Amino acid sequence: MAKIITIANQKGGVGKTTTAVNLAACVAAAEKRTLLVDIDPQSNATSGVGFDGSSEGRSSYELMVGTIPTTSAIVKTQMPYLSLIPSHINLVGAELEMVDLDDRERRLKSALEPIRGQFDFIFIDCPPSLGLITLNALTTADSVLIPVQCEYFALEGLGQLLNTINMVKKQLNETLDIEGVLMTMYDSRLRLSNQIIEEVKKYFGEKVFKAIITRNVRLSEAPSFGKPIIMYDAVSAGTRNYMDLAQEVLSNNNQRVPVVVSPTEPEQSQAGAQQS
Repeated sequence: MAKIITIANQKGGVGKTTTAVNLAACVAAAEKRTLLVDIDPQSNATSGVGFDGSSEGRSSYELMVGTIPTTSAIVKTQMPYLSLIPSHINLVGAELEMVDLDDRERRLKSALEPIRGQFDFIFIDCPPSLGLITLNALTTADSVLIPVQCEYFALEGLGQLLNTINMVKKQLNETLDIEGVLMTMYDSRLRLSNQIIEEVKKYFGEKVFKAIITRNVRLSEAPSFGKPIIMYDAVSAGTRNYMDLAQEVLSNNNQRVPVVVSPTEPEQSQAGAQQS
């Protein structure tokens, strides 16, 4: 039975989609049957694994409004063990359509339940908002992974997200847990980066992942080639960072952790690179 992890933060530009794509790919590289579910209308996770977004009629939108069976929306990616439910721009209007539907907060949960036994892990990439689509993802999930960038405004909006998670726990999904907090866009040259990490650790304690995602040019280039970083540059710092995260997630969930040989020459952090 798959562990379902939602990657959420209503603040944009924190590395949410980058994390969804690359964590899913690295878990798949460990030969775990992995499904990436893109419910962001921007479809960046979809394009990030090599699909162009022309998925009308077989996307997460149709699943949410209930017009197709789940199996019709699942596609194989170029990576073994990694499958995708793509997004579509039609999701922009889905929240309005879903308002009058039965069990509107549980539409995604109902769609994924029949195929849950086919996978070891399901990762859900959310839009940068706390609307009905994100509520569906939180209601569906066993846990939520929160990316936080190592920048001045990092803690902005975290309180609202935590309030939403607590509301979901009380009303919709009492077993929802925080999988962990992931620090992204780390630059060792900036004292601020370390200060932000310490502030986040004061609040979240051991829930902060030991793995940290550094700023990295190769990581920012990979989406434009429709590839996760592990396929775009297997020896980059970005690959090493996300393999560390994948191993930590697997270990935390009592899964076999593969032995990975790290590159011998670490790549320098790049302050100018941006993550999606």
